[in-house]
Amino acid sequence: MKIDVFAHILPEKYLAAYSQKNKAVLDQVEARNRAVINLETRLRLMDRYPDVLQVLTVAQPPLEKFVKPKDAVELARIANDELAELVEKYPDKFIAAVACLPMNDVDAALVEADRAITQLGLKGVQIYSRINGEPLDNPKFKTLYEKMANYDLPIWIHPTTDKEIDTGGLLGWPFETAAAMYRLVLSGVFNDYPNIKFITHHCGSMIPTFANRLQWLLYPSRRPPSIKNPIEHFRKFYNDTALYGNTAGLMCAYAFFGADRMLFGTDAPLGPKFGLTLDTIESIQRMTIPDDEKEKILVQNAVSLLALAF
Repeated sequence: MKIDVFAHILPEKYLAAYSQKNKAVLDQVEARNRAVINLETRLRLMDRYPDVLQVLTVAQPPLEKFVKPKDAVELARIANDELAELVEKYPDKFIAAVACLPMNDVDAALVEADRAITQLGLKGVQIYSRINGEPLDNPKFKTLYEKMANYDLPIWIHPTTDKEIDTGGLLGWPFETAAAMYRLVLSGVFNDYPNIKFITHHCGSMIPTFANRLQWLLYPSRRPPSIKNPIEHFRKFYNDTALYGNTAGLMCAYAFFGADRMLFGTDAPLGPKFGLTLDTIESIQRMTIPDDEKEKILVQNAVSLLALAF
């Protein structure tokens, strides 16, 4: 069995309600992908991989990008209710789901996180690498980090591109993910909440490749005194395997993070004919690591991190 921790969906009721608030959502790539927006298509494609269970995450765009706070609160509730219904109805397909939050109203986001976790049984929350352009080390977001550390459940970080470096998500997204990780580390979040858990998309992006550069350049005068060894803080992130079949990239991430911090994730259902799922599985199987560590990546780490009954 395998657990895909970063599988995107735009639930039908949610997308319909979102598009009524702002039709711009329909122009997004994900909203034009039938498997993302149509459940029957998705389930049919999932039948090709009966040993893969998905953890559902609401696909971009962020709520705060296209709607005002009041509407974001309403839409987040619709999305999370629908996610919980899908997990309950299709337990052989969807093992868990991740809460969508109205991050342009942080107080409301905290309330919705509580509701989604305690009442709906969702297994964490998703935020973006910037919140309406604001970096994740903004003190206003600290209350969410404290809450999730107390729940001992993860925060998924999905990249979003700054308009000044927009490359259609190709290069801007890896940069934004790495920048978000950098700012979180230097904010001291892992000092404040030692057990906090973040899951990055696309395997920690640039951080494993530039780990030596980070270690060399983050000398004491460029970091807060409380961050004694920042490179070890970078190693605290959890990271999915959505590198589109790139085994060399996975090995680079493995060398930096280790198997315990890697989770099978594919970007499903994106890619032709669910191809990213197969490519990702095969790329993990090609890794020159022990089989028990592959098993950690494919299933065991997710079971532990999300406290799954499995």
